[in-house]
Amino acid sequence: MSENTNTENQTAAEAAPDVHQEEISYHAVEKNGKITAIWEMRGRKHIRTIDPRSEEGRHLLGHTDNPEVVQNAQV
Repeated sequence: MSENTNTENQTAAEAAPDVHQEEISYHAVEKNGKITAIWEMRGRKHIRTIDPRSEEGRHLLGHTDNPEVVQNAQV
């Protein structure tokens, strides 16, 4: 019985590296000191480009129109 459990654990451990390669990350593209785009990446594959001026882009960059949050923000 313990042999089956070890096989199941090994299978789960072998699948784990694939999950890490599929993690989504965001990369800021900078030109002349300004962020011009945000790239959404899955592993090493470019999924989409996000405009940093859009609501989603501002959220990813930590910008907000809320004065309380802006006051406490660290740049």
